[in-house]
Amino acid sequence: MSRHLAIIPALAIAMAVPTWAGQTYTREEAVQTAMDNSPDIKNAEEALKTANSQVDAGYGNAYPSIDLSATTTRIFGLDDVEKSSAMSDAASGMYGQKDADGNPQANAFDKNVVGPAIDGLINGMAAQGYRWQSSVGLTATQILYAAGKVGTGIEIAKAYKRLQEVNLENTKSTVRFSVETSFDQLIYLDSVVAIAEASLAQLQEHIDFVKQSYESGLVGELDMIRAQLQLDEVQSSLESAKKSQVLARNALLNVMGLPYDAEVQFKGELRDPEAGVPYPDTSMASVKKRRKELVMLEETENMKQKNISIEEGGYKPTVVLGGQLTYNNKQNEFYKWDAPDWDKNITKAVFLNVTMNLFNGMKTRESVTQAKSSLRTTQIQKETAERGFRLQIENNANALSDTESQLVLKKRSVELAQKNYELTEAAYKVGRETQLNFLDATMSLRQAKLNYMQAVLNWNIAYNALLQATGEY
Repeated sequence: MSRHLAIIPALAIAMAVPTWAGQTYTREEAVQTAMDNSPDIKNAEEALKTANSQVDAGYGNAYPSIDLSATTTRIFGLDDVEKSSAMSDAASGMYGQKDADGNPQANAFDKNVVGPAIDGLINGMAAQGYRWQSSVGLTATQILYAAGKVGTGIEIAKAYKRLQEVNLENTKSTVRFSVETSFDQLIYLDSVVAIAEASLAQLQEHIDFVKQSYESGLVGELDMIRAQLQLDEVQSSLESAKKSQVLARNALLNVMGLPYDAEVQFKGELRDPEAGVPYPDTSMASVKKRRKELVMLEETENMKQKNISIEEGGYKPTVVLGGQLTYNNKQNEFYKWDAPDWDKNITKAVFLNVTMNLFNGMKTRESVTQAKSSLRTTQIQKETAERGFRLQIENNANALSDTESQLVLKKRSVELAQKNYELTEAAYKVGRETQLNFLDATMSLRQAKLNYMQAVLNWNIAYNALLQATGEY
């Protein structure tokens, strides 16, 4: 929609920037600077990065997992284990010998088969007593079925990413609103200072005129005092406005994320109420689509709905397919390692694991109950927000209507005060009007201008608030 900013035609006040001033910011430059420096926006951007990472992590749960593990164990209280061939040696020693009855004590089968086999059995059992036992292995697992937890987890991560994207947009909109509100306040104060300086110049001319008349004996000392009091009052108002101007400038710099700078200047105008700006779309059907808070609540509702499915998965089994390759080594010293022997030292396995919880103290049931309750809480928040937005729009629409009515009256007051001032000044200079009435006309004109500028500012505030309430900001 159009964001045209025009000079107020009733006053035609344009703030000139001194040639000695420091850096000058327009409205859009101030907004862009705030976008670059705002910590709120930076936090929202980091949250979005986290959300993107969670989507990638969700997809990672669907891929195989490969783990490398290495373990070294030192067992105390064990003696060295030596490889023994006692049975083989005994069988070999007895081979060919006969007992008292002439029967052979051992034959070739005992020597070549039985003896080595028993030695191997003894050595295998003794190997359990090696002081140093180490293993290195690779394990690969692939989830085949997890009751939809993997896919649902990815959908939740995507919903959270969308939530953070909308949150970033909403944060930028909020920062823009804050900058433009502060900018409008500063421009208004610039106008107040300009009006006060113009009134001060007029009063100074009046004092010079009164001084000349006093010296000529045309007016009395009372006229001089009245003029000086009026001048002092305007001077005091000007000083107060300048102090407020400094505070407003610092407030705007703070919103922009910049340090205090006494020389920085801002150049711009208030939005002209008479420039024909379009009225915001207040239909709730459109508002529901534009209000980012509602979009965020919808994404949160979507996430919590899916979270119920995650918790209900606790009632279902999990199926995992895996494979394992492990090298085992047992020695008396930690620095001794057997060369890998695929038949003896390396274990190869493939497994299918199915797990299903049968009882966990009702934790799954209560987790489902809590997830449903959390979903309902979000739904209530959404319903409440919709009603609140409707009321907010109605209030802001009424406020904008009131400011428009006030604008008509204040503009009319400026026109009448200007005419009254001109007529009174002309009559005063020819002696047909009193100085008191002239000073009163001067004050009335200055106050009418200030009231009109305040009305313009109020209209801008109300218009921006309605834009924000309808989600058009």
